[in-house]
Amino acid sequence: MNHAIRIHEHGGPEAMKWDEIPTPSPGPGEALVRHAAIGLNYIDVYFRTGLYKPPSLPCVIGMEGAGTVEAVGEGVTVVAPGDRVAYATAPIGAYAEARTIKADRLVKLPADISFEQAAAMMLQGMTAEYLLRRTFPVKPGQTILVHAAAGGVGLIMCQWAKHLGATVIGTVGSDAKAELARAHGCDHPIVYTREDFQARVKEITGGKMLPVVYDSVGRETFMKSLDCLAPLGMMVVFGNASGAVPPFDVGILAAKGSLFLTRPTLATYTAKREDLVASAEALFDVVRKGAVKIEVNQRFPLKDAADAHRALEARQTTGSTVLLP
Repeated sequence: MNHAIRIHEHGGPEAMKWDEIPTPSPGPGEALVRHAAIGLNYIDVYFRTGLYKPPSLPCVIGMEGAGTVEAVGEGVTVVAPGDRVAYATAPIGAYAEARTIKADRLVKLPADISFEQAAAMMLQGMTAEYLLRRTFPVKPGQTILVHAAAGGVGLIMCQWAKHLGATVIGTVGSDAKAELARAHGCDHPIVYTREDFQARVKEITGGKMLPVVYDSVGRETFMKSLDCLAPLGMMVVFGNASGAVPPFDVGILAAKGSLFLTRPTLATYTAKREDLVASAEALFDVVRKGAVKIEVNQRFPLKDAADAHRALEARQTTGSTVLLP
């Protein structure tokens, strides 16, 4: 027996249904993974609402999971039955008790990384890795801005950026989240509900502004984030929690100081298996060193995924959330 959360039409959390589906058999190049934990990420909301289009409906959503390989298809050599594995990659399909996935998208887990840790950190942690080490390689002594600093990606980025020697400014929605971010390496948490983050950035930097802004919020923060950048600074938009950024005149980038703008995705940065494995290993390294602590602050039964989505969209979650089959 295999159960999964499926959407039959796009909509709110109520669109997710707990369905019984067949247990798939792995085809050539595939592995069957029995999940022990599944990660909750904002991209799941995008697929549920239709902002991102799934290949067809009904579909199982979810991008991230950890568990045990139960079977492999023809030609698979990178994993074997019994291996502890994790993934954070397309195609969607993680909100299930078991699923098949291309074996070359799986990474083996070190013995001292738990399934819950892995499900909580693969997508968010590898996102932090490519943002901080490849999209804009952060150097010691630099000051950076991370929006949603108390969220799953944000808490990892704050810790990792401190490990790299940066000073971290972060926006958060409440005093409690400010304290959480501060405890995880954020030097200057800004409560955006009562403080102008652009003015605070100017104050903190003495008017020099920033070489980079990492923005997963989107519409609400985009234009003011541009004004936080120094000339030749980079605006990194990697999410749309408040809605998609509307079209704008690229001449604005010239007027504000020959700025750079990029919209990266984890899928691109891990498209090659060697890049996927290197990113995961870099993440495992900082976690095992204690430089980055993975906080699983919410757990929901998989069948109650709708409640998890409601909490996520209401910004009631901190750190990482996992769904348990």
